[in-house]
Parts: sequence; C-alpha cells; structure tokens
Amino acid sequence: MVQAAPDLPLTDNCHHYTRLQDVPKDIQKYWKGRYKIFPNYNDGIYLTDDAWFGVTPEPVARKIAGDTWLPSANTVVDMFAGAGGNTIAFALWGFFDHVIGIERNADTLACAQENARVAGVPEGVITWIHGDCFEVLKELLAGPGERTPEEVSLEEGTIEPLDPTRTVLFASPPWGGVSYTAQEVFDLSTMEPYNLQALHDACYPLPHALYLPRTSDLQQLADVLPPPKTKSRDAVDGTDGTTQEAEPELRVVQYCMHGFSKALVAYYPAAEELYSMAQAPE
Repeated sequence: MVQAAPDLPLTDNCHHYTRLQDVPKDIQKYWKGRYKIFPNYNDGIYLTDDAWFGVTPEPVARKIAGDTWLPSANTVVDMFAGAGGNTIAFALWGFFDHVIGIERNADTLACAQENARVAGVPEGVITWIHGDCFEVLKELLAGPGERTPEEVSLEEGTIEPLDPTRTVLFASPPWGGVSYTAQEVFDLSTMEPYNLQALHDACYPLPHALYLPRTSDLQQLADVLPPPKTKSRDAVDGTDGTTQEAEPELRVVQYCMHGFSKALVAYYPAAEELYSMAQAPE
C-alpha cells in the first residue's frame, strides 16, 4: 500500500541561499537566475544543491500545467517532483481534482513541501509521496485482482488506487547531467539513469507528458509510439474509397523563455483501449 508522506523537516541539505559566496560554484549560474526560476524566491524558497539542475522555471511550469489538461482526466501524477516546480504549478492551475507528487529524496521532498506552502498552495491539495516513482506507480495502478482484501481496505493515510482512465502522468526525469548540451541532437537512448524507452514503458498505457532536453531526437520520440492495433477512432476515407487509419497523435511542444527554448515536452496519448474505456457510457 502507498502511504502519503508526512510533513518532512528541512535539513542541513536544504538551502535558501542569499549570498553568492555561500553558493557552490557549480550552481552559481543557476542561483544568479533564481528569479527566472522562482519569481518569489525571496519569500523563502528552498532547494537542495542537486535540485537546482532539474527545476522547471515557474513560467514554463505554469504553461505546461495548462497544456497537460485532458478532458477525461481529474488526476495528475508528477513522477519526479523534485523541489516542487511542476507539482506546485499543477496545484495552482486548479483543473485537476487530485495532484500527486512523488520524490525519492527526503531532503528534496522537504523543500518541495515548503515551497508549496510559500507559493500559497492550500493544505491537502497536493498529496506528496516519498518513494521510487516506478514502484509507487505500479502499486497505484494495480487492479483489484492484484490486491488482497487487506490492501483494498484502506488505512488512514493510504492513497486510493488510481483510475487509469482519469489519470495523466507527467515526468521530468534527470537527463544525465549537463553533458547533453554537447550533442547537436540528443540521443534519448543514452539518457541516464532512465532512457526514453524505459520512461515510456513505465507510463504506458496512460497518457503521459515527458519533459526532455530541447535538442531531443524527434524520430526517437516518434518511434516509441505504438502503432494502432485497430482501425483508429479517427479513421478517414481515402481518396480511392478505402479507409485509412489515422496515426496516434504525438504532440511535441518547445517551451521558451526570453526567445530561447528551455526544454520540450512530448505529449503521448493513452492506449486505444484506455481511450475506449474513458469514452464508454457509464
């Protein structure tokens, strides 16, 4: 059973730097741009040193929150919550009834919880989970046949299983360090510690959005999209009178700030069978 994380205390690894001389050299350039990442940084934003490398700038996170909207979804799961940038944006945007943020590092999760409070997210809007996102997701999506009666009987603090027809996943994984900038076209099969195929396999068949380097190989993004198993719901008539199948739609969006791309997000659709379940009359 998956338990919601308690409020975790800030530790010596959680920092709100106010002076450049206190900031480690390898993150000084990020700290100098702190107001582009968190316009409310001075209100008491905390990050671990490692979290600076992966945090999504607030303006980009807000735009992604709107773009991740799906008519059938009422729950969004941020699989790599980090210091909370995207999770907080989802919560403040207000479309989703349930916002879940998963983070495996306790210090980083403590920062995320504090940053949500600083951003004005009401208590209880975000459900925080401390754990490995792949293991957590597997448990949250386990069907009734895979759960014992004891597991189905929820205890206080236990998170209910997710409805796959009402859930969208968001993943902003580590990219393997800044070395990705050396590649003109980034090879997503070499991304560490999780490559594109591993991420897609973990999220499929749910609709999912992957936040990736701006130079990611577009062909690789398309190649992991499974072909339609049946005639598509969007099948159209061919000019010769035959029926042609519309390809499942992969949407790729570049997100820019001040005229420069910061990253791209690949929006993968749900598997056909999930779409059919979501559209079925109750």
